Amino acid sequence: MLISDKSFSQKLERTEASANADLVETRARLQPESGAAWIEVGGAWAMFDGVESPLTQTFRLGIFEEATSAQLAEIETFFTERGAPVFHEISPMADMSILSLLNERGYSPIEMTSVMYRDLTYDFESPTPVNPNISTREINESEADRWAEVAARGWATEHESLGEFMLAFGKIAARTKGGRPFLAEINREPIAAAGFGIYDDVCILAGATTVPEARNQGAQNALLAARLELARSNGCSLAMICALPGSQSQKNAQKNGFNIAYTRTKWHLSR
Repeated sequence: MLISDKSFSQKLERTEASANADLVETRARLQPESGAAWIEVGGAWAMFDGVESPLTQTFRLGIFEEATSAQLAEIETFFTERGAPVFHEISPMADMSILSLLNERGYSPIEMTSVMYRDLTYDFESPTPVNPNISTREINESEADRWAEVAARGWATEHESLGEFMLAFGKIAARTKGGRPFLAEINREPIAAAGFGIYDDVCILAGATTVPEARNQGAQNALLAARLELARSNGCSLAMICALPGSQSQKNAQKNGFNIAYTRTKWHLSR
């Protein structure tokens, strides 16, 4: 049984930070005019992926070494020089001195995230696809734009602007070095898209979405099973996923054997 302690949190936070740094580096390579970049300060990785990108924040702050006021000042300058807001996601396993330090510098908590995991080495049983008509496969790089279009169609049903954002974001995400994006298809027609990446011996499952006309047919289940099987075949010992507490995404993950390791807090510099 895995124990949710500081060492375990470091492993999960390292994985997510690696996946996000991979995307930032990919954007910098494909769109150098974007100014995408990241730096390491005191064990924290500060990432700029555009002013409105959810990746524009820090990861790992306070979990590998105790944060200082000087380090936070350097990180804040990195963001403000680029016209970006300052956000930090903090593991509850970080040194507790970070809480008073953030309060002193004018930060407020604005969001929480359930960091979830599944052990792929112990008593593993893959989710069983429920629809034999659905096939899944990992895409090749020439299909990156097609994958992004399917993902955008799925997300657009929640909000049109989200679909537009995901189209542009997905074209970068599908081309990362560690990324292994998946499609689900019926009769070779793509109906769902899912993000996925492998970093060392941990895989990270990113958002999966299905186009409106193909929902409730088992695409999400099939994509989950395919990604976990690929992770195991590539020697991964652990799978992770992040979700809003109490959300349908969290409930679906729990139904498929994922456990909550801890709840992370996102802080915003409000002054």
